[in-house]
Amino acid sequence: MTLTIAPRVRMLVLLFLAVTGALLAGAGPASAHAALTGSDPAQGVVVDKAPTQVSLTFSETVSMNDDSLRVLDPKGTRVDTGKPSEVSGTTYAVPLHSGLPDGTYTVTYQVVSADSHPVAGAYTFSIGSPSETSVSVSDQEAGGGVVGWLYGFGRYASYAGFIVMTGGAAFVLACWQRGTGVRVVQRLVVTGWVAMTAATLFLLLLRGSYTSSGKVGDVFDLDLLGEVLQTKTGAALVSRLLLLAAAALFIAVLFGAYDKREGEEKRDLTFGLAIGGTVVAAGLAASWAMAEHASTGLQPGIAMPVDVLHLLAVATWLGGLTALLVALYRGPADRPVEAPAARRFSRLAFGSVLVVVATGTYQSWRQLGSWSAFTDTRYGRLLLLKIGLVALLVGVAWISRRWTARLADTTTEEAVRKPAPEKERVTASTGTTDTAEQTSGDAKSGSGSAKRAAQLARQQAAVDATRQKRLRDSDTHRFGLRRSVLAEAGVAVVVLAVTTVLTSTEPGRTEQDAAAANRASSSSSSSAGDSASGALTLDMSFDTGGTDGKGVVSVDLDPARTGANEMHVYVTRPNGRAFDVPEVKVAFTLEAKDIGPLPVVPDHITTGHWSANGVQIPMAGEWEISVTVRTSDIDQVTVSKNAQIG
Repeated sequence: MTLTIAPRVRMLVLLFLAVTGALLAGAGPASAHAALTGSDPAQGVVVDKAPTQVSLTFSETVSMNDDSLRVLDPKGTRVDTGKPSEVSGTTYAVPLHSGLPDGTYTVTYQVVSADSHPVAGAYTFSIGSPSETSVSVSDQEAGGGVVGWLYGFGRYASYAGFIVMTGGAAFVLACWQRGTGVRVVQRLVVTGWVAMTAATLFLLLLRGSYTSSGKVGDVFDLDLLGEVLQTKTGAALVSRLLLLAAAALFIAVLFGAYDKREGEEKRDLTFGLAIGGTVVAAGLAASWAMAEHASTGLQPGIAMPVDVLHLLAVATWLGGLTALLVALYRGPADRPVEAPAARRFSRLAFGSVLVVVATGTYQSWRQLGSWSAFTDTRYGRLLLLKIGLVALLVGVAWISRRWTARLADTTTEEAVRKPAPEKERVTASTGTTDTAEQTSGDAKSGSGSAKRAAQLARQQAAVDATRQKRLRDSDTHRFGLRRSVLAEAGVAVVVLAVTTVLTSTEPGRTEQDAAAANRASSSSSSSAGDSASGALTLDMSFDTGGTDGKGVVSVDLDPARTGANEMHVYVTRPNGRAFDVPEVKVAFTLEAKDIGPLPVVPDHITTGHWSANGVQIPMAGEWEISVTVRTSDIDQVTVSKNAQIG
């Protein structure tokens, strides 16, 4: 017995998947794609005399405005003068007032990376000696809040609109030309165009606030909009709007003049629409490639064309799938999707999947750079999730291909097109077989009232709708294809959501390079700055031999003098990413005076971070600092270094 799914249940399932995808697309702020890899003065350092400028070095070029780089004194007053300027390559500097007093200063930055994503952060350095500061940097966040969520939703809507519009048009033109006259397919493609156009305008308005203040009230700030139009991302969005105007003309011809043509004239118009549509679709895809991940980093000259191919292949596959789903579920019974059309789309989708896999493999290599980035970076973990979903999608698509192969070209078409006998028509409410006859009899009885006529029309419409549904469901092969295509579409919604999150996540290669650069910078600056401040930082590599047994343990001791000290212990992987271990213990030994070991068990604060206050150092000397790291029930190791304290 074949079970059917109620239309309302199907719609609820699709709605749930769409909402879930939208939530995924907007979850969390956009991660920074340009990372701070160095600074002068360095983070946490104490310098003897006031510097004349503060310089920052990023992992890639960034865009700045007058307020992108600020330096604040302990009271929160700006002490920078002039505009930030490019020193060399990816290093930018801002001059400072002369004669700055001693104390702790805060450096804040908010810039836009080369791939269009906002980057924000802050750190402190001190002149003379550290001091209290009234500056709070805990809320430094780029691309977050309500504006960040709205921007993420707009990105999701623009991707979805492009896929539905491009893939739906390609499905009709390449696989099912009779579909140009099907109203539901027309509405689907037009809806994709409207969604993409509205989302592009939405993103253009949000862009200024998204990359600067993050305030909803700044969305309609014309000055910010003017600044956006002068950026690479603004130019890409405006180009997308112009191309959408050309796409509107293409859609009007496809569902207008094209549907009325026959024979040689229609073949010529098919060729023209195919060429023109490909050019417009490639241009729309390039509006993403020219402003995001593909435009910066490794091999941009190859990455941008590959990104365009990837987007076109995804749109052809998933957009065509959506059009097929709509035609199977909502298409008229007198114009069904024929078996040859389903087979043509099956071949087209298979070719698109091959392109997606090839281009996706290149993109993954380019963005990750190493196997460890799959598990050690957020981008890598999201990519693994996407790969799993795409594999599931391909598996369901294989099932759809099997159903497509079972469709009999002529038998199925005749079975679907053949009208049911008059006496077998069934109403949705009573299930009787004589409704049509009753309707005819009532009409002949002379009941001429408008109300009765309307009632009869509604009854006849219900009869026709029930008959069309029964005809659509009468072929088990077609019904199986409908269910598998519905499952494909559901998985595709989630794939699109994960893809949207990926495009706003820092690539694994960048994250690992930045972590390595930061660690090198921290190590070099600690030796120069700690002697002046009295603070002490020791980095020690460890290897317990077990799972996750390799890493680096760092011990920060402040002020590294006799008496009470504050100690922080950090445990990181070799790539610089923090991780937790079951236990960390520290011991201090002064062999020259036969003191110790003095054990200290720090408290766990957060991932990879332990801390202890009031660590007592009884006298000055060269102390041995030993750290015991336990990574499992049986795997542990003790590493040590000597350092002058006091």
